[in-house]
Amino acid sequence: MKLLIYSHFFAPSIGGVESIVMSLARGLAQLPSSEKSAAFEIILVTQTPAANFDDRTLPFRVLRRPGARQFRRLIREADVVHIAGAALSPIVWSLLAGKPVVIEHHAFQAVCPTGQLFQEPQNVPCPGHFMAGRHGNCLRCSESPQPVRSLKLWLLAFVRRFLCTRVTLNIAPTAWLASLLRLPRTEVIPHGLETGEPVVLVSRPQEKPRLLYVGRLVSTKGVGVLLLAAKLLAERGYAFDLVIVGDGPELVSLEKQSQASELTSRVRFLGRLSEQELRGYFSTASIVVVPSMAGEVFGLVVAENMLQGIPVVASDLGAFTEILGGTGRVFKAGDADSLAHQIASVLENPVGAARLASAARQRVLDLFCLRRMIEAHAAVYRRVSAKTGR
Repeated sequence: MKLLIYSHFFAPSIGGVESIVMSLARGLAQLPSSEKSAAFEIILVTQTPAANFDDRTLPFRVLRRPGARQFRRLIREADVVHIAGAALSPIVWSLLAGKPVVIEHHAFQAVCPTGQLFQEPQNVPCPGHFMAGRHGNCLRCSESPQPVRSLKLWLLAFVRRFLCTRVTLNIAPTAWLASLLRLPRTEVIPHGLETGEPVVLVSRPQEKPRLLYVGRLVSTKGVGVLLLAAKLLAERGYAFDLVIVGDGPELVSLEKQSQASELTSRVRFLGRLSEQELRGYFSTASIVVVPSMAGEVFGLVVAENMLQGIPVVASDLGAFTEILGGTGRVFKAGDADSLAHQIASVLENPVGAARLASAARQRVLDLFCLRRMIEAHAAVYRRVSAKTGR
């Protein structure tokens, strides 16, 4: 079967979409053929330049920044087109070519003009203004006044939503996202993680408990809320260190917030680390905190941290609570006092926290393994291809 995968972002770019698309394409390309099902011949199209990344190391073909004519030809030659996110041009061209089109939703573009479900400049989670018809809020949603850009994004949201109702299948990684999208022909396929290598759960003795954050430093990730919670914990007499791993446009302002809160002796900003360096910090972490305020359709970072066997404290975004399934602590998104309370409850009950962490790891092994994700996608492609006689 000829499968065309379109992902605007791809390696060497780093992010959740890039990670899932890479895992999916690699896994499908390595699936063996059988008498009942053919192997997948995959072409991945992306707008991300290669830079120093060697595409020849991959078990599938990568085409970067093709011309419009070449891209349309590839669509015509494909049996199924998979689009990572509601990208307008690939959807339109695929529908015009009469191809089975599968959209996997990695953000909220079909229900939110910005795709983040985050209200700016207030910097609070959006309650769903677009779907509720409160379009004035959508037009005013911008970090700084940009009326033309806001109007364009608002209009395009209607177009994206219309196109998503016309495709063969929509895939949502969580039932929570599917309930927000309210699109016809939607199937839930959770993202999957590579779980083949065993993780040895060890005790983590520290002079002070260590709180760990790993992720981009942008407003939607809620690191400012984490610093406010750290200040509250310090004022209440809790001993801890906070390690923040990652980089992004909010770094300078977050460092200033830490200094103003007199947390410099407790907080370390480490920037981006290598995988080996990061494993070292996971091995000494007492709690992993995921304080995101918006923009999460699955919670890949939550599942990755659950797999580490470390207690997880996460915001109560719908995707996070679905992935955790009661195996971690949740707090009200954006509420520093609620976050401080949940961290304190873990610090005060390490035995109970360890039980939750063990259950969380087992939950990932049972529900969110990579092979399960790949096989579910393969079944979808075969089914939609068979319906069109391809």
